[in-house]
Order: sequence, then structure tokens, then C-alpha cells
Amino acid sequence: MTITNLTRETFESTIVDNPIVLVDFWAAYCGPCRAFGPIFEQSARMHPEVVHAKVDTQAELELAATLGIRSVPTIMAFRDGVLVYSQTGAMRPDVLENLIAQVKSLDMNSVHAKIAARNAGAVR
Repeated sequence: MTITNLTRETFESTIVDNPIVLVDFWAAYCGPCRAFGPIFEQSARMHPEVVHAKVDTQAELELAATLGIRSVPTIMAFRDGVLVYSQTGAMRPDVLENLIAQVKSLDMNSVHAKIAARNAGAVR
């Protein structure tokens, strides 16, 4: 599986159209980003069922700002169009594997119910 480069134009459709998406927000000047790159690439090869995507924060300033990216690398995980994880910092391979396992095992009915309850409370 290859890594998809996301832009402002392709971000939302990629998140919505795929069951699981991992996004690596990075920048060329960032040493930890460069160190994490091969780990992310290996994960993409090991998990072709998971979309592995990257956002170059220098080229996609507006997208990064919209998503509140303040530091790189930042990793986000989406499941069924829902942001289920967001953390700054590079990951060791075992930590990334654990994240993927946790995202795959999420009970999305429960996640959607919690979101609906939170939204209902916000309306009041």
C-alpha cells in the first residue's frame, strides 16, 4: 500500500470514504518527522486495509491551521469519518501497531452514541 498525500481538497473525502485513515502531519525541516517517516511507511505496507496519509504542513498551511496542528509530527486516526485519536510526537513501531489495533477494535456504535449524547447536551 502506498501513502496518500492529502491536500485541503482531498482531506475530507479521504476521511469520509475510507473506514480507517491514519494521517501524519509533518514538515521537511522536522527531524522527528523524518525519523518517523520509515515507521509510517512500514505500517502502510503491513496494513494495506488502513489508509496511511500524510499532510505536508508547509504546503498545506490552511488545512493544518483548520485542524489545529501546532506541532509536528502530529498523528490523527479516523474511523468511519470520526476523529478517534490525535497526538503530537513520533511513535515507535510498537506504539503505532497498538494504535492501529485499538482503532480497529473500537465499538463505533458506542462512539456514535457518545457523540450524539454530547451533541444533545450541547444544544440545551
